[in-house]
Amino acid sequence: MPNSNVTRIEIKSYAVWDKPTRLFHWVNVMLVLALVLVGGIMMYRSELGITELTGKIGLKTLHVCIGYAFALNLIVRLVWGFVGNKYARFSHILPNAKTKSDLMLYKSELAAGKNPQYLGHNPKGKFAVLAIMLLLVTIMLTGLFRAGTDIYYPPLGGAIQSYLAESNVDPASLQPYDATGVNVEKAATIKAFKGLAGEVHVYAVYLLLLLILLHIFAVIYTEVKRQPGIISAMFSGKKMIQGQPKDE
Repeated sequence: MPNSNVTRIEIKSYAVWDKPTRLFHWVNVMLVLALVLVGGIMMYRSELGITELTGKIGLKTLHVCIGYAFALNLIVRLVWGFVGNKYARFSHILPNAKTKSDLMLYKSELAAGKNPQYLGHNPKGKFAVLAIMLLLVTIMLTGLFRAGTDIYYPPLGGAIQSYLAESNVDPASLQPYDATGVNVEKAATIKAFKGLAGEVHVYAVYLLLLLILLHIFAVIYTEVKRQPGIISAMFSGKKMIQGQPKDE
């Protein structure tokens, strides 16, 4: 005879991720992959037989153009973090004063064999989101700086040309990777900042790729072991929650 005392846990669908948030996510994935691909070709262009200056500038220009799309997408997401729905806002997806205690409670519930459900990110996920957003912003800012110093592209290219040009030279006449008309001392000063920005840019990308791999692993693990439907939610916007969500 069936046990009539067994409690059924209700599964309910919640609208969580709005369209702009989902669009940012997938556009960002595609643009990051494109930037990494072109950036890798740039780093190994000699091994690939791309030795001409025109090829170098062409790759840099392509990288920068994709970077503009990446920057625009990121800026829109940063704005949406203040005006989007509850689950898109930074006040909900980033760590706050309560996150430390929430994290301790989350860990204790997992240790007790419970399965806490979240509409947004769980406390661990919030720290991952913060790290990824900081890296994306760092990559954007250093990339824009290098676009200005390498090939004199906006928003800093005009100012860099004006700074580097000799007093009797039209700044607009300066060409990428060409020292003609460039003040040697000022070029040396820019080179130091350019080198630093380049190193920060590259290592930020390496760290981002590492976090992306960890993110993919964590999402798959959570999907299989703890909260089914979180992957499909980034397509549909809806999460299926068993019982009462912790962050409703």
